[in-house]
Amino acid sequence: MQALDYDRLLQANLASVFNERDPERRLIAIGELYAADATLNEPETSVIGHASISDAVTAVLASLPADFVFSAIGPALGHHGIGRLRWQAGPPDGPSAVTGMDIAHFQDGRIHSLYVFIEPGT
Repeated sequence: MQALDYDRLLQANLASVFNERDPERRLIAIGELYAADATLNEPETSVIGHASISDAVTAVLASLPADFVFSAIGPALGHHGIGRLRWQAGPPDGPSAVTGMDIAHFQDGRIHSLYVFIEPGT
């Protein structure tokens, strides 16, 4: 059994899902990274399935200024099928406006559930 590359998978999720404003390209990335029955758990809601995850990300991106991007704060870490990635969001060359962490449970090399945590005060 090959070890999961937590950093590659969670960095790809940040770049190709949460930074992707084109819904068609985002849905393709979700299909590559997430299990068919994957769950996205945000502080205010939970959704299941690729289309619902893409819709939830659309809502997140719509709530942010158009120039905001998500970027990793260091590499992702993981073991035993659980990975975590700390992130920040804000203007590309400006200070971060929000920080948080994604915790992912992987099954068969794909994200089965993703838990998004937003740091208080951001």
